[in-house]
Amino acid sequence: MARGFDLDLVEVAPGANPPVCRIMDYGKFKYEEGQKAKEARKKSTNVTVKEVKYRPKIGKGDFDTKTRNVIRFIDEGHKVKITLQFRGREMAHPELGSKILDEVLESVGPAAKVDTQARFEGRSMTMVLSPDKQAQEAMKKAAVEAAKEAEAATAAAETDVPTETEASTEPTATASVKDAAEVPEVAEAKAAEVAEAADTATAESETTE
Repeated sequence: MARGFDLDLVEVAPGANPPVCRIMDYGKFKYEEGQKAKEARKKSTNVTVKEVKYRPKIGKGDFDTKTRNVIRFIDEGHKVKITLQFRGREMAHPELGSKILDEVLESVGPAAKVDTQARFEGRSMTMVLSPDKQAQEAMKKAAVEAAKEAEAATAAAETDVPTETEASTEPTATASVKDAAEVPEVAEAKAAEVAEAADTATAESETTE
């Protein structure tokens, strides 16, 4: 039957009694299975546990650098193991370690949640953080909305404020119109003065005669 349809007879359940076979295009079947596996690998996230080590008496510069790495790992979707290493007499002051862990949590903010509370493992104090997906999505939405509001405010400010070209053009145009209105008035005044002078000269001439 399989040959009649130009297909393959494939045994899909050899352990069954009786064995189960299926008539199919085996080449097409293998291709589709490969595509499904490829899509599954794309959708799956490879979550790993990153470790960042601190010291109870760590300096501010080192603390900021290590904490930036913690934030970056959380943003990438990884879990982060915070390890505080104690030496010698530092073991007598566990409150120093708790203070460092509290500062790390404050710096990371709501993007992460505590998976494993702080606890001692030998001479180390550890705590595990994992990404808080809902909080991260809310933070991203808030950032996008803030950016849109800032763009709208900038556009509104640019629309309301006149440009330098407009500001310099308006007074010049007003002055030109004013000068044009004054030209006929000056000409009429001069003409009146000339006419008056002519009348005066004519009157004096007649008196002399």
